[in-house]
Amino acid sequence: MKILEKLKYSDSHEWVKVEGNKAYVGITDYAQDRLGEIVYVELPEVDTAVKSGDQFVVLESVKAASDVYAPVSGMVTKVNEELIDNPGLINENPYEAWFVILEIDSTEEIEKLLSAEDYEKICE
Repeated sequence: MKILEKLKYSDSHEWVKVEGNKAYVGITDYAQDRLGEIVYVELPEVDTAVKSGDQFVVLESVKAASDVYAPVSGMVTKVNEELIDNPGLINENPYEAWFVILEIDSTEEIEKLLSAEDYEKICE
């Protein structure tokens, strides 16, 4: 299981990469491994406002459908269109296959996310 030190994590297995007021959001290596082969991705529309904890992405794998929850609140400014045509990219490299870029509402929510070390403990 791969966990990157430079990212923040939610206990529902999303990762967040912060760049200024932008947050790239995807699922962790642990999550994609548990889901199995991902065959479909439903992404939100650009300009959708999401609140931390809201379901905002749907993944379907050969095993089951799964909701992905927003780890922070913000406005969707970009979606990764490449995943719609090739959802398997999530299995190949979950830390490169981001779902959305959010314009962050509050940096306080970022501070509440888990460090790589704390996330690893949850996965054990």
